[in-house]
Amino acid sequence: MSFFELLRHLAGFLAPAVVVAVLVAGAARIVLPPAARPQSWWMAVALNTLAGALVLAAGLWYFGRDGKMATYAALVLAVATVQWLSGRAWRS
Repeated sequence: MSFFELLRHLAGFLAPAVVVAVLVAGAARIVLPPAARPQSWWMAVALNTLAGALVLAAGLWYFGRDGKMATYAALVLAVATVQWLSGRAWRS
């Protein structure tokens, strides 16, 4: 496998985490009250992407393959939880 093929596979593996992170961070700007929004949109996307990548890696390790629906459900739950925690939404 060449370096560019490795990058393509890695990008395909991380794409769901990035897309969910961007969508959740964007939706938080609309749905959450101003006091519960994270300070920086980019920091929220970065934290959400990191959490999503860790969940995808854990799903790959646990199931032995990528693309299980249980992993994607855990991805959405983890990203939403990180967004909620980073925005301190429990205070509002």
